Formats: sequence, C-alpha cells, structure tokens
Amino acid sequence: MVISVSHLSKYYKTYQKEPGFLESVKSLFSRRFETIPAVDDISFSIGEGELVGFIGPNGAGKTTTLKCLSGLLYPTGGKVSVFGFTPWERKYEFLSQIALVMGQKNQLWWDLPALETFILNKEIYEISTKKFNEKLSELSALLKVDHLLKTPVRKLSLGERMKMELIASLIHSPKVLFLDEPTLGLDVVMQQALRDFIKEYNKSHHATIILTSHYMKDVESLCKRIIIISSGKIIFDGVLSSLIKQHSPYKLIKIILKKEVDESALRALDGVLNFQYPELILTSPNEKISQVTSMLLKQFTIEDLTIQDPPIEDIIRQIFNRNQ
Repeated sequence: MVISVSHLSKYYKTYQKEPGFLESVKSLFSRRFETIPAVDDISFSIGEGELVGFIGPNGAGKTTTLKCLSGLLYPTGGKVSVFGFTPWERKYEFLSQIALVMGQKNQLWWDLPALETFILNKEIYEISTKKFNEKLSELSALLKVDHLLKTPVRKLSLGERMKMELIASLIHSPKVLFLDEPTLGLDVVMQQALRDFIKEYNKSHHATIILTSHYMKDVESLCKRIIIISSGKIIFDGVLSSLIKQHSPYKLIKIILKKEVDESALRALDGVLNFQYPELILTSPNEKISQVTSMLLKQFTIEDLTIQDPPIEDIIRQIFNRNQ
C-alpha cells in the first residue's frame, strides 16, 4: 500500500473563558482547558493509483488528516506510512514524492508571474532544465494556460490562479497528491475543467490521489471509493455505489406525460415531489418500484419514464445528520 494509516489521532487543547473583564483577569491565574479530538483513532489504507474521495462536514477532521499525511502536523497518536516514510520526519525523499494543494491557500507570488514560482520549485526539487521544460509544457497544455505563464498572478482570475497552483505543485511529478478543496469558489465551467485535469493526471501518471471537497459533483465524477469522516471518526469506507445502495431506501421516478391529467388523480399518489406539466417527479421505496411503475403506466398516458437514484448530496446529508 502507498498510504497506510493506523489508529491516527490528533487532539487539540483549548481553554474556555467566560465573557467580561473580571473573567479575563481570572483567566490569567486559572484556566479551564478542554481537549478536542480533531481526528479520533482512524485507520485506512490506499493503494497505488487510487483516487479516493475524503469527505465530511466542516470540522470533521479532513484537513487535519491531510496535514498529518503530508507531514505538516505531528499527530497525538497512531502510525502513518506514505511510501514507507513517516511524514512528520519531513525527509527530502518523502517530500519530493508528494504534493499538497489547498484551495484556500496559495504559494504563488502575488506580483510576479506564476512562471517565477515554477522556476523556484525547479531549483528546490533539483529538476533538470530539460525535464522542467517538458513537464511545464505538458501541464500548461493540459490546463490550457500556456499564454498566461508570464502574466502577474494578481492579474489572473481565481480559476486561472488555481490552475497555476496545480502546476506549481505538480512540476516535480509527485506520486501522491493531496487535494484539499481544489475547486473551492470556482464557477461550474472551471470546476469541470479541473475535474477533467485531475482525472487525466491520475490516469496518465498513475498517481495516488486523496480528494476532499464539499462539491459532491467532484467526488461523484472522480472517485469510485470514498471515505466519510464525521467528528473525527470514519463512518464509511467503500465504493460509492455501495453507499448509495445502503443508505438510499428509495428511488426517484420521473415521468413525462403525453396528456394533461386531473390534479385530483395526482393528489391520490404517494410521494409526489413536484409536478409541472408535462413532468411529474415522485419517490418510491426500492421494494415497491415495480408495483408503482406498473400502476403509473396503467393510470396515465406516459411519453417517457426514468428511474434514478436520489442525488448523492441528499444521501450524504442524511448520513451526516444521523452521526451528529
């Protein structure tokens, strides 16, 4: 396994203080501390070339886990191995094989062209000029930013800056990539462009990737396997399709009507979510799908009928609510 995590824990100590001047003075002499588990005894492993979605609500422990895996944080307990290295030892051989991209952080110099940062990283990672030029040409072509390499970073749009951040992180050809909210704040067009790039990079370089995102479209389109973390604990680790099957007891039925119908007939149906002629959407328990679709075909003149799983966002929301 490329990544192996065993009983990883990370606790933070914070102190509690009541409001007011008197309480502030008291806190100088006596403080009440509280231990908060950001990550609480989690274990998992990831093989070479896997692209795994790591999702959870705010404060669940996603970013803390990635920081432990990349060596930015020293854990409270447990063992972590990435390519056989202990991340927080920060050995050059380890750092030269990983990259951490955080959507809310940047490494580019604001007033200089992104190319300046790429050249700096070339020297840091001791990349030959030939290899550097080849890699830069490949990445800039894939991300379609060849014409922007010499433009000051402050002149770039958010999406363009995010693409440059990816190039800066991938210029040394890392074998493991930690992506923390890479599409944060981007419009739908740019989100899709970055998803396409991540998918292509994973395929062409056989890179191992852990992706965190609050946009379920990112996870759904990129990851076969997902790990769900809530309150510092892993509550699901498996194939996305299995999650849908386990936690979705119903399906959506969408029908396109050929003729207008009396709304009283619709009111007699169970599970109607929306009706705007000619489209009718309703839910049905999985075990009653055949019965319900048969009834609809008999009762109405239907042009088209489709059966779908509910949106992945709804399923994830239900799981989060049950584990709060």
